[in-house]
Amino acid sequence: MVGSSLPRRRTVDVPDGRSSTLAGVLIGIAIMAAVDEIVFHQLLGWHHFYDRSTPSIALLSDGLLHAAELIALVGGFFWFADLRRRRALSTRLTWGGFLLGAGGFQLFDGLVDHKVFRVHQIRYGVDLLPYDVVWNVAGAVLLLAGVAVVWSARSRRAGDGPR
Repeated sequence: MVGSSLPRRRTVDVPDGRSSTLAGVLIGIAIMAAVDEIVFHQLLGWHHFYDRSTPSIALLSDGLLHAAELIALVGGFFWFADLRRRRALSTRLTWGGFLLGAGGFQLFDGLVDHKVFRVHQIRYGVDLLPYDVVWNVAGAVLLLAGVAVVWSARSRRAGDGPR
């Protein structure tokens, strides 16, 4: 149609590595926050997001964490879907980003929330050292796995030559 004012949609055949990685990071943070909130806050009842106040405030803090994780999850998957629709998704970099986000959340929670700000502990009434070690080592393993996947994917892309 001549003179159409509607813009044509462009498709992209080259993966957008940075966006793929960041979409994965956002999804990884959201999934790990959900696992923490569902397993440790709700099912096991070991702690709440904020334990330094009344039970009502603790429950409210869990609800706010849950709302934030859902917003991040929906946003991450919309970003993922848009990259896929435009054929700009690098699945390997997205998986690497997912591991980076999950591990980063776990380490941030274990070190900053638990030890620096002391908003909550993993569990109460027990020796915390084994719990802290497992929590933080698991986060570090996820984070290092993400670094390895992203590094491998970027090295592979660099070796492919110009596209």
